[in-house]
Amino acid sequence: MLLSHGGEPSPTGGPVARWTVEQVLALAPDDASRRAGTRLGTAGPWTGTGRDAVGAVWGLCEGSGSTPYRTVVDTTGPAYSCSCPSRKFPCKHALGLLLLRASDDTAVRPGEPADWAATWIEARRGRVVEKGGPAAGGGAARGPAGTDAARKRAERRAERVTDGAQELEQRLGDLLRGGLAATDRSGYGLWEETAARMVDAQAPGLAARVRELGAISGSGPGWPVRLLEECGLLHLLDTAWLGRERLPEPLAATVRTRVGLPVSAEGSPVRDHWLVLAQYDTPDGKIVARRIWLYGRESGRTALLLSFGAAGRTPAQALPVGATIDAELTPYPGGGQLRAELGELGAMAPAGPPPGIAAAAAPAVYGDALREDPWLDAWPVTLRDVIPVPAKDGWQVVDAHADSALPIAPAALSRPGLWKLVALSGGGPVTVFGEIGHRGFDPFATWDPGAEAADGYTTGGSVVQLV
Repeated sequence: MLLSHGGEPSPTGGPVARWTVEQVLALAPDDASRRAGTRLGTAGPWTGTGRDAVGAVWGLCEGSGSTPYRTVVDTTGPAYSCSCPSRKFPCKHALGLLLLRASDDTAVRPGEPADWAATWIEARRGRVVEKGGPAAGGGAARGPAGTDAARKRAERRAERVTDGAQELEQRLGDLLRGGLAATDRSGYGLWEETAARMVDAQAPGLAARVRELGAISGSGPGWPVRLLEECGLLHLLDTAWLGRERLPEPLAATVRTRVGLPVSAEGSPVRDHWLVLAQYDTPDGKIVARRIWLYGRESGRTALLLSFGAAGRTPAQALPVGATIDAELTPYPGGGQLRAELGELGAMAPAGPPPGIAAAAAPAVYGDALREDPWLDAWPVTLRDVIPVPAKDGWQVVDAHADSALPIAPAALSRPGLWKLVALSGGGPVTVFGEIGHRGFDPFATWDPGAEAADGYTTGGSVVQLV
């Protein structure tokens, strides 16, 4: 299990491990546990919650009877204990407690454990020490025993993912032999059952892609072609995982991320003045994903901060759009990956748009990114001097100085942000940040067209969010 870190220091001076929502959900033994745990990831059903400086979390969760369930988790293992009758590990109560801790730091405060939790924690850590593991409070994941156990867990999970990928290859082969045109008669149950098998194989990335396949057959004319394209990409991901030892390390890291294995930010930190380009939330059931796009003024790099909120809670991470922030970012591994982890923040200042590119150059930028990550749906770009104009089947952004245009992606056509963009442009050129993909350009933010200086940098001007 790869961890993010934060919170108060441990007795040895290192940070206490704190899982993100994404990492907690990856622990779920199956999809039903993931959904049930998400429902318990709020403060409502919990009392007597707390955590210690070493990594234990505990609490009492309301159950169907009058006696609450006693739940305690040692995140240094990890190890779980719950008085509920479930035979799943971790159970939904353990998942809910960890999700509460991950999404709301104030809901699980530091303190001394209740007697029932202290008894289990002391016994658990005593057994670890007896087996030659690290002493409680002393970098549980860093000692030889902890490292060896983590390696074995990673190997077991990789074996399960491999089994799932091989099964998925067989199912894709059966699908093609039976004919894609017949899949609309099978209903969504076929895809959901296959996705559940990928969840059982601990490959949530594969499960998500399978679920997306199930929606294509009802997506309108031409759906068999789109289904074949997506099946091809899924086959490519399967075979890449099965042959990952032969891949260059950046691409292998991308494949691990795409199948759903948790990763941690481990690249060389980049210090820069980061312009906050856009911030928006994407609900996925009861989980909320927040995306914050940044642009480095000195490095010229674009970065993505991704955080999650459980059970309807908005993620805690938020930055002011349109401001420049002196900060250090640590990149995640993977070829073409933009995700990074935010470090210590410095001074903030207002700023105008970054230098952009012409609309005609955007498809080539996306094409270059696909060489590093063939499963990319889109790539961030800032377009300069473009004008939104109506088209036959929707809208497009037209280059003000050349004979080129990009269709606006269908997802943006129903959002109020499109009309904000049209109104701000008023028929004149604007600078727009968004994503270019195979469906067109999806605008996320635009700037007042009178705010940009000749060199592309300003200290003023207003930014308008379009998502």
